Amino acid sequence: MATATGTAADPWKLKTPPLTSAFTMHRDTIDGVAMLVCTVGKTVLHYDYRCLNDLHAMLAAHGDWMELGSADEQKPARPDTVEAWGRSPKNPVGGWYGQKKGLRGRFGMYVPPLMEELGLAEVEHHARGNRMRAK
Repeated sequence: MATATGTAADPWKLKTPPLTSAFTMHRDTIDGVAMLVCTVGKTVLHYDYRCLNDLHAMLAAHGDWMELGSADEQKPARPDTVEAWGRSPKNPVGGWYGQKKGLRGRFGMYVPPLMEELGLAEVEHHARGNRMRAK
């Protein structure tokens, strides 16, 4: 379970699913919206905080492993992946959970490790082709 509090002063310290890169996440409110702030080196991404509950519910309904399929915003997401769901008009927010234009992708890279840290999901940690499922 998570040991950090998820604040800016005590962010979650995470690693990408292949365990090759470190990053942090914390909760914040930006323009009145609860957000996850993901810091990767000097790059800062924002994801709508509700993605944690929404993704958990989708994975629970899916009932099996789902490929992460991480991709930059400018690249199409492979169908039937966490990344594709995180930008689909059919998800609960009707589109992108990523909020910073140009940096809205990589949902399948950065959100799953936090869900694993919070005890909401299992995530694989292979060099490629990682998957996740709800706990």
